[in-house]
Amino acid sequence: MKTLFVVAFLGLILYNLGAGLYYMLVDHGSSKRTVNALTKRIVLSVALIVLVIIGMATGLIEAHGVGV
Repeated sequence: MKTLFVVAFLGLILYNLGAGLYYMLVDHGSSKRTVNALTKRIVLSVALIVLVIIGMATGLIEAHGVGV
């Protein structure tokens, strides 16, 4: 379930990145849709990082020690 949650967040982040690119190509700077899409992407990225840190601090998510 945790993995599905993270993958869904990443999907939303990629969608907003693609939307920002699309709006940048279509609008040619005439609207704020590009800025709004990229702002949402940044907010979602920061939220995902904070949620992972909280999950690790509370023990919900365990580090698996790759490379150890």
